[in-house]
Amino acid sequence: MNALYIVLGVLALLILMFIGIYNSLVGLRNRFKNAFAQIDVQLKRRYDLIPNLVETAKGYMSHEKDTLQAVIEARNTALAAAKAAGANPGDPGAMNALGSAEGLLTKALGGLTVTMEQYPDLKASQNVLDVQEELKSTENRIAFARQAYNDAVTEYNTAREKFPNVIVAGPFNFKEASLLEIDFGHDEAQKEAPKVAF
Repeated sequence: MNALYIVLGVLALLILMFIGIYNSLVGLRNRFKNAFAQIDVQLKRRYDLIPNLVETAKGYMSHEKDTLQAVIEARNTALAAAKAAGANPGDPGAMNALGSAEGLLTKALGGLTVTMEQYPDLKASQNVLDVQEELKSTENRIAFARQAYNDAVTEYNTAREKFPNVIVAGPFNFKEASLLEIDFGHDEAQKEAPKVAF
C-alpha cells in the first residue's frame, strides 16, 4: 500500500511539474509576442510619418522624384513585411523579411536625408523639422522596443531548450522564435539609426 502512495505521489509531482513548465512556456511566448506588438506600434508610427516627410519635401525637391519614390516603395515594402510579421511574431521567415525590409527603408531614408542637405530652404522648413524630430524620436522607440523583443525571444528560446522543458516544448509546438535583426547589407555604417535632424 505504501508503494502505491509513493507511485501516486511521484506521478502527481510529475504532473504538477509538467503543468508548471507548460504554463511557464506559454507566459514566455506571450511575453515576446507582446514585445513584438510594441515594435509594431512604433513601426506603424514611423510608416505614417514617412509620407508626411515626403510630401513636405516634394515642394522643394521637384527634381528628386526617384529619391522620393524609392523612400515610398521601401516604406510600402516594410509595411507589408511588418503586417506579415505581426500575424506570426517570431516566425523566422517573417522576421527575416521584416529585418531586410527595414534595412532597405533605413537606407532609403538615409539617401533622402543626404539629398535634402542640398536644399537650404527645405532644411529650414518648420514642417520638415517637426517631422524629422518625430522620426528621430520614433527611431529611438523602435530601437528600444526591438531590444525588449529580442531579450524576450532569447529568454523564451533559452527556457524551451532547457531540460526538462525541452520534453514539453516539442510535443506542444513551442517552436523556436527568431530575433528581429535589421539587415543593412554589407554597409556597417548603416547600422546606426538614420540621421533625420539637420
